[in-house]
Parts: sequence; structure tokens; C-alpha cells
Amino acid sequence: MLRKGITESFGAAICTLNPTHLTDGVIYRSKRMMLDTLGVGLLGTTTAVFNKALQYSQWYKSEEKSSVWGKSGITLPPQYAAFVNGIAVHSMDFDDTWHPATHPSGAVLPALLALAEALPSRPSGLDLLLAFNVGIEVQGRLMRFSREAYNIPKRFHPPAVVGVMGSAAASAKLLGLSPAQCTHALAIAASSAGAPLANAATQTKPLHIGNAARRGLEAAQLACMGLEGNPGILDLESGFGVFYTDYSPAALAESATGGFKWILEDQDVAVKRFPAHLGMHWVVDAALAARAKLTSRDGNFDLSQIREVTLRVPLSKYIDCPFPASEHQARHSFQFNACSALLDDKVTVGSFSGAQIDRPALKELLSKVKVESPEDNHPSFDKMYCEVVIETEQGQSYSARCNTFYGHWRKPLSQEDLVEKFRANASRALSSEGVEGAIDVIGNIERNRECASLGSYLKMTGNLGKWS
Repeated sequence: MLRKGITESFGAAICTLNPTHLTDGVIYRSKRMMLDTLGVGLLGTTTAVFNKALQYSQWYKSEEKSSVWGKSGITLPPQYAAFVNGIAVHSMDFDDTWHPATHPSGAVLPALLALAEALPSRPSGLDLLLAFNVGIEVQGRLMRFSREAYNIPKRFHPPAVVGVMGSAAASAKLLGLSPAQCTHALAIAASSAGAPLANAATQTKPLHIGNAARRGLEAAQLACMGLEGNPGILDLESGFGVFYTDYSPAALAESATGGFKWILEDQDVAVKRFPAHLGMHWVVDAALAARAKLTSRDGNFDLSQIREVTLRVPLSKYIDCPFPASEHQARHSFQFNACSALLDDKVTVGSFSGAQIDRPALKELLSKVKVESPEDNHPSFDKMYCEVVIETEQGQSYSARCNTFYGHWRKPLSQEDLVEKFRANASRALSSEGVEGAIDVIGNIERNRECASLGSYLKMTGNLGKWS
């Protein structure tokens, strides 16, 4: 028997994986990912970048119509619904993060929900759950083709590369494509992969997720129509290997042989507590702990008594922004997030508003910040740490170090806290009935005969809450 090529093995696995392969651990983790992704996406519909993308996408019409999350009465062609909902998910950088580094869910769930609405026969909740996990798995496998992918990225934004492949795989699974068609879907998607990291900390970065969701869905649809690409796209350095200098691909084990195991089984995702780059969560926790030591003397935080603040963080130019001028820069600034935590004793959604960024007190504190990058502080979401040292005019020093923040995969959010995060985010777009209905559907999705009920809850607007 001839050995399968790497791309061929992926096509076969995408096609043949079935619900019996889903383990309790994978079901539990992926349902948490789906709920969190919906919540940050619904919150993201309040942002300027989402509304610009929605206005653009409404130029396009088709007979097939899919819903825009949190927008009752607005439908788009499935590809554009995936696009705008994907943008919403990443519009505040509030979505989950994996290791090796990427945002896995935002490229997959918007594509699947948009496609599910357009299919003549509505998939079950279990169909949706399986396809979601196929899309996540493909991303995890591809990121392990390179050691450099394990670090905070330097050249390109990972979801724009592996995310579009995950979207294509998930969409191909939901469409029921053959192994050969799944292979071609990956090949087609690879020609839409890639986005330079220079657009991080701008309004364009959320488009990376939206484009991944849309282009992956389109790749699967084109493969369904018979369009072909290079059937060795994952085998070749001139194929998917162009994105990595140390490309070392490996075949995906056949599910029928019993050798298959989900990566999500061993590697959980990080769920963010506030909307910023993942690295900011280490520095915020350290800053809050250092602040508590400073204020424990008399219960007051006096900005004038601070002479200098030192941040010991991993070396990464794209998250080193001394004086951010926009919300997107602020979400990628060690300095801003540390100083916001020191001033306010918290970091929230509202911390990134223009009024908060422009505060004189914040700018004064930012001018006192010094950044150091110790050699032992690796630029990896698995190995990095952040240390904050506050030095006072009186010569006293207060320091704290965070090795693992709450929400990291080593210290995951409790189910109660994850659901409360969803409620807080989703209530910005949905009525209380919509919020609670979505929680119930996701919680029982593997038992739902039709996933369409989720879409009905995502359109229930009214009685909206506020955030601060």
C-alpha cells in the first residue's frame, strides 16, 4: 500500500473524522471556545471597524442569506457574513489564543454559522461541533510544522495563515466533501493565506480574521464546484512551506487506525479577561500585584510618589508601544496596560476608549516607564513572564511577577467566569432572552438536532446593557 502524502492525509482525515472521535475533554473545551467567541463577536459589533466592514459588505447581494450576529433583520451572502462576523470577533483583540500562537476560533465559527444557514439541509448541533473541531485541529497541526511558530510572531499574523486553512477544513467538513475535494480546498485556501504583522495595532488587523473566515469558506465552496489546486500544497516548501524558514510537515494519522488524537485534548486555549493582546494579561496581573503592595501602607495610590516603573517583559517590537495614540495601539502596548492597571486598579473594555487613553495622569505615568527584556524571558506564550517594579521618590521599591495569568491554559477561567464574560459581552448586542438562549444552545449543542436555533438567539436584540 502506498504511503499517503501529507496533504492527502489531511484531506482523508477531514473527510473521515466523525462524531465518535470527539472525546469528552474536546467537547468541553470546544464548547467553551464557541461560547467565548460568540460573546466577543457580539461585543465587537459595537466597534467602528465592524461597522465599516458591514457597510462595505452590504453592497453585495445573493439568493443565499446568512445572519450578521446581533443585527436583527440584516443578512448578507454567506461569505460576507463570515467576513463581518469574523472581524467582529477580533475587533477588540478579545478572542481566544492558542499555543503555538494563533487565534483559532474566530476564523472557523463565523464561517460555519454562515454556511450552516445557507445549506438546504440544516446541520445538527453535533455536525457543527465536529466541523468546528476539524477546523481547530488543522490549525494546530499546521502550527506544529515549525518551531518558530511557537514564539510570539515577528513577520506575519498567524490567524491569517493557519486560520484560512482551518476555515477551509471546517467548511469542507460541513459540506461533506470527498477526501480529494478537501485536499483541493486546502490548496485553494493556501493562496489566500498571509498578512504582514505591520498591520497589527491598526484597524486592519481584525480583517485578518474576517478574511480567513471568508476565504476559507470560499475555498471549500470552490472545491465543491470542482476547482482544483496543488494536491501537495502541504508537502512542499514552495507550498505552505513558504511561510516558515524551518518547515517540517508531518502526515495526519488516520482516524480509522486508532492513531488519531486531537491536539485540543492536550493543549487548551487561553481565554482573555480584557480586550488586548495576550501578552498584556501577564503585565496587568503583575502591575495589579505591585500596586497592591504600594497601597498596602496607607490605602492610597499617589501618582506623584512614583519615580520610575520598570517592566521586565519578553522582547517583541510589535507589543512595545510607549505612547499609544489609538485603541488598537493601546491593546498592543505593555506600557499602556501596565499604567492603566496601576492608575485604575483594573483593566476593562472601557480602558481603551479615547478619553481614557488621553488622560494627563496616564501620560505622566507612561513617561516614567522603562522596559527591559531579560535574556531568560522567552517570547513565547508558554514560557514568558512579566515583572513590574515600582520605585518611589522616597527610594522604596515594590515589585511583582506574573508567570501565569488567570485565563491562561495553565490556569483556565472557571466555567462560571467564562459564562459571566459571555453575558457581559453578549448583552451589548442581545436581549436577555437571546443571551440566555445562546448559553443554553452551546451548552447542549451536541444534543441539538438542528443548529439553526442558535442563529435565532443571535438575532434577538433589545434591552441592551452597558459596559465600563
